[in-house]
Amino acid sequence: MKIIKYVFSLCLVALLVYSCGEDDNTDFVETAKAPANLSALVNITQDNTGLVKITPLGEGVATFDINYGDGAEVEQDIMPGNFVEHTYAEGTYQVTLTGKGLSGTSTSLTQEIVVSFQAPQNLVVTIENDPGISKQVNITATADFAMTNVINFGDGSEVVSGNIGETISYIYADPGTYTITVEAMGGAIETTTYTEEFEVTAIVQPLAAAPTPPARNPGDVISIFSAAYTDVPDTNYFPDWGQGGQGSSWAMFDLNGDQMLQYVNISYQGIALADGTSVDVSNMEFLHIDVWTADVVTDLETSLINGPGGATEAPVTRPLTADSWTSIEIPISEYVDQGLSVNEIFQLKFVGTPWAAGTVFIDNIYFYKTASGPSPLTGTWKVAPEAGSLKVGPAAGSGEWFSISDTQVAERACYYDDTYVFDANGSFSNVLGADTWIEGWQSGGGDACGAPIAPHDGSATATYVHDETAGTVTINGAGAYIALPKANNAGELPGVAVPSSITYTVTFIDNDTITVGVEAGSGVFWTYKLIRDTTPVSPLAGSWSVASEAGSLKVGPAAGSGEWFSISDAQVAERGCFYDDEYVFGSSGSFTNVLGADTWIEGWQSGSGDACGAPIAPHDGTPGTFTYDETAGTVTLNGTGSYLGIPKANNAGELSSPADAPSSITYGVTFIDNNTITVEIEAGSGVFWTFKLTRN
Repeated sequence: MKIIKYVFSLCLVALLVYSCGEDDNTDFVETAKAPANLSALVNITQDNTGLVKITPLGEGVATFDINYGDGAEVEQDIMPGNFVEHTYAEGTYQVTLTGKGLSGTSTSLTQEIVVSFQAPQNLVVTIENDPGISKQVNITATADFAMTNVINFGDGSEVVSGNIGETISYIYADPGTYTITVEAMGGAIETTTYTEEFEVTAIVQPLAAAPTPPARNPGDVISIFSAAYTDVPDTNYFPDWGQGGQGSSWAMFDLNGDQMLQYVNISYQGIALADGTSVDVSNMEFLHIDVWTADVVTDLETSLINGPGGATEAPVTRPLTADSWTSIEIPISEYVDQGLSVNEIFQLKFVGTPWAAGTVFIDNIYFYKTASGPSPLTGTWKVAPEAGSLKVGPAAGSGEWFSISDTQVAERACYYDDTYVFDANGSFSNVLGADTWIEGWQSGGGDACGAPIAPHDGSATATYVHDETAGTVTINGAGAYIALPKANNAGELPGVAVPSSITYTVTFIDNDTITVGVEAGSGVFWTYKLIRDTTPVSPLAGSWSVASEAGSLKVGPAAGSGEWFSISDAQVAERGCFYDDEYVFGSSGSFTNVLGADTWIEGWQSGSGDACGAPIAPHDGTPGTFTYDETAGTVTLNGTGSYLGIPKANNAGELSSPADAPSSITYGVTFIDNNTITVEIEAGSGVFWTFKLTRN
């Protein structure tokens, strides 16, 4: 007796022609809850009796109904997992399968069944190696007067049965030539068989590029080999240290323009920086490597070599996943804990397990640390005004249930001018203007352009946290959102409460394009495409601090003078709590003093001597705004307690009490270069304070 294992497919062709239609016309969220992916496995008894076994299949189905299509009574309330049997006369029948969900929604499928007592004829079998999955074959058989086919893959595994016309896939343990037999069966006792000697092949190179590294500030990464960053120049990726004599070789592999390193029969292989060149990675936190291999190399050992005077090295080994990219993250501490100094890394070495027995492809070799400067999200973004920029489906990135069209983009111009502003100081804002796209759950009417409705009106005091490693951004503040106000981690409004925070996935396509996603409840994935708003922003935008050097803080009888006081090196060291203060100009015009736990407090504030201490209101970081007049060379801070350099100096004079802080201060600003400015203020007649600030 044959042992038959059933493999189901959703794609029925040839004799199994079907069409799907929903009985209930609901929106896409309703559709997600309706029965889906209906199919029917049909087996006909090979004894000329016309006895047919029908097994209904589907997702989200409570019960099935089957209309046999021959005038017989409809079979009702068939439980999932069960089957029915029905005897047909010879002929062709349209069988209707209806799946009913718990919510009362239903989905129908019509499938053709051919009952014939003739042996299958005109059997055509197509056998192909899958282009994307190693050692997988895809087999499709069609025939007249056939309902099913049974496939013997010729490797001793169980035979597999499926509907005629559907594609059946199978992954072999090893490549090689196998005898594949396909037997087509109908209602007749006699069957028709096809046999072919077929060579199963393995995929031995990547078919897709390695994951794209996240955008990083140049100071946070040292790149050895990656198109995403600037590599250390003149690096030798294929120095022959004797591996060639062991049968190893190497090449630059080009995958549709994406270059990667290929090491063949890898025993050990190295990368050498240019002569006289080394990199200090002691301030970095991780070494990142992306590696692809087939199923030969199981582990990769990566050594850092420090020197070059008296070279020392330390290895770290990581396992590899066959037939896919393995992203390796090695903490630098794993090398340091072995006693290795990492201040002069001039070579890297890779060793494969097993020795000299397989090939690896390597991309994106770089050292990095947690972002020390503003997030690469810093700036103003908007949803891309194009079809597909707003979509939802049952998987991340899917638009199966809804994907916005060109017509809808044009209709929603009031939405596509909304902006989402990520400031360098960590604040976030929705800037919606006079109108935006309002949905019925907000207005109680139809979807249309209209005035923003609270709390989704841009009034939320919000912040954001961008986790570059995890690829997420969390928006904190009730009513703050990206792209769509209703979609959040718990579900969709108004079915859930307005959340105080929402976490989105964020992926950089390039520096000015991102995709943002959120799973709005289980299995409902919204995806948005955002582009950076390239409207010019102030050159002051970013985070600044007073330069940690003598003379960076001074006062005298004229602009730029330090005649009365100019800070010394000793005082700079004494006031570390002051020199780590940040003055953050947001791209949306916000301003914040970021002072940390302590700053430099003077006697007029504390009532005692000058010393490091906790910030004192109103000079304690209360958010304000700024206006930069490039022509006049001035910046005005608006907001009681906002200041640059020192809090006491203002346009009217110098403060003697925190209670007298002005509501705005105007400073003169001169750019020395893009990252260095001098700030001046005449604090009363003939008293000129000057500060030197550098960009963080």
